Amino acid sequence: MRIPAHSVCTAIRDDIVAGVHGRGGRLTEELLARRYGVSRVPVREALRTLEAEGFVVTRRHAGACVAEPTEREAADLLETRALLEPLGAARAARRRTEAHLKVLRGLVRLGQGRAGQGHGEDLRALDGWFHDTLVQAAGSPSLAALLTQLRRKIAWMYAAATPADPVGCWAEYGAITDAVARGDAERARALMALHTERSAPAYRLRFAPGGERTEHVRNPQRAVNTASLRY
Repeated sequence: MRIPAHSVCTAIRDDIVAGVHGRGGRLTEELLARRYGVSRVPVREALRTLEAEGFVVTRRHAGACVAEPTEREAADLLETRALLEPLGAARAARRRTEAHLKVLRGLVRLGQGRAGQGHGEDLRALDGWFHDTLVQAAGSPSLAALLTQLRRKIAWMYAAATPADPVGCWAEYGAITDAVARGDAERARALMALHTERSAPAYRLRFAPGGERTEHVRNPQRAVNTASLRY
């Protein structure tokens, strides 16, 4: 059975984000095919997709390599996110369904409960789920795709510290959800803009000025698991 290129793409992207494939490192089709247990055809297709996304570059005499974004490019990602997240919240206020509201309210209850009990280990996943649900409520596949790609690249370039005030953070999410429920697009936009601005200092570049990764990563060989991967 032919392994879909998008599954290989997800596996390579995940490993780039995790630092398994270091910045500037060569990505040879033969080695990648062996690592992920696939042929070279889906690897070649995956590398083309990742180059379009900005994770990979093609260099003369070296071929495909992991990209090496600058600090300015990394900062641009946070600035772009600060523009798109409020837009998503405003659109969600206009287009959300009752099903979206049910999920958002449930996540806020869970997040506020976990934050109040000091269960910080659960909050990162809930935070991501909240943002994913909010952008789905915006009813804009193009905006959802842009934000998904932004979040992937931000996770690659930045480490996000746990919020200093998780209770306050989830109170902000509750206020955003209330604005979305009332259909108040401008308030939803303003609240999300404020939340994004407040959360920005928690992001720290994963790479030192010289380009070296500041975190230790493991490099296990693994095959592609098509059942568990999402493109």
